Amino acid sequence: MLTAFDVMTKDVVAVTTGTSIRELAEIMTRHRIGSVPVVDDKGALIGIVTESDLIEQDKSFHIPTVISLFDWVIYLESEKKFEKELMRMTAQTVGDIYTKEVVTVEPKTTVSEIADLMCDQKIHSLPVVDEGKLVGIVARIDLIRSMVG
Repeated sequence: MLTAFDVMTKDVVAVTTGTSIRELAEIMTRHRIGSVPVVDDKGALIGIVTESDLIEQDKSFHIPTVISLFDWVIYLESEKKFEKELMRMTAQTVGDIYTKEVVTVEPKTTVSEIADLMCDQKIHSLPVVDEGKLVGIVARIDLIRSMVG
């Protein structure tokens, strides 16, 4: 049975939290990839940044609806959502927009398990991590290649 190790891309393109938004967009375009793992200075996976993160960063800013009652301002939507949206709109680096909670697999994870995870979680790629260190990435196209190869 095929595993993540058998189908993963081993030469992973990764970025750090200090990578600029412009550089990230250039990397994604040049390598034709939709998601990029974010690593720390030791190569440990700390997050992932996707095309969706970039698109959200470039969307129109939504001003939340508020009610002013006496001297209080009451948000009719989540204040945290407003703060998060404001942060994305003013983002300068990957550190401002990346997702910290990442679904990962190990090198021994079967292709079947990977396919299930991708479908269940509605994600297009999964970083492969061994003892906390990024060792590869499996994208949907890798699964398709494994079917015909």
